[in-house]
Amino acid sequence: MTANTWGDVKFLTIYELARIMRISKMSAYRLVHTGELEAIRVGRSYRIPEQAVVNYMRGAAFTPTGMASLKPDAPTGDTGGERAPRERPPEGKAARRAARPE
Repeated sequence: MTANTWGDVKFLTIYELARIMRISKMSAYRLVHTGELEAIRVGRSYRIPEQAVVNYMRGAAFTPTGMASLKPDAPTGDTGGERAPRERPPEGKAARRAARPE
């Protein structure tokens, strides 16, 4: 950036970032510490350029392009090697009474 554009940059605090993204402050700190989100350190606090947040959100946007691959192509009855879930016996007093020999 040139010196002329620094006046146009808006910086956000961690608290403001967390409010905008609707995440916890800890999650906001995590994004900064891992380098996923560009930030500068000012003393003991961080300042995040607003444009960095916009770029991050654009890159993290969900686009369901792979949804077509979820169509069931396998013939019916094919579980893909998975076992059927095992039925659990009924629980509770009524189930125990019914299971008692008379």
